[in-house]
Amino acid sequence: MTQHVSDIMTSAPVTVEPQTSVTAVARIMRDRDIGAVLVSDGDTLRGLVTDRDLVVRALAEGGDPEQTTVAGACSDDLVTVSPQDDLDHAIEVMREHAVRRVPVVESGHPVGMVALADLAMERDPESALGDISAARPNT
Repeated sequence: MTQHVSDIMTSAPVTVEPQTSVTAVARIMRDRDIGAVLVSDGDTLRGLVTDRDLVVRALAEGGDPEQTTVAGACSDDLVTVSPQDDLDHAIEVMREHAVRRVPVVESGHPVGMVALADLAMERDPESALGDISAARPNT
């Protein structure tokens, strides 16, 4: 049976505006126990920012995290998938672009996120990645 992205995606992704501070985004990630947030300008998906992006592209540059916005820290060369795409297509996209998370977009609007961890838990739950991804966070 064909599986679709909608079968495993995290729906209702968290979004922030480009002018949101790095500190505010870090707090959202902490409070919601997530590692990535979508950056949107109105209804337009502009980018994706991960916890690693915050460290490497914002904090490591030495700016004030209260004043630094996610606009400069987010990845803006996004690849996306649709909820109706086959999981195999999502895997191909992630491989081809060497990304761990892909926004799920329908009619131009973000409706979800699919992550490498989601795929591991679905396709290979006994693998190290699947096992680790299914475990409770140790925070």
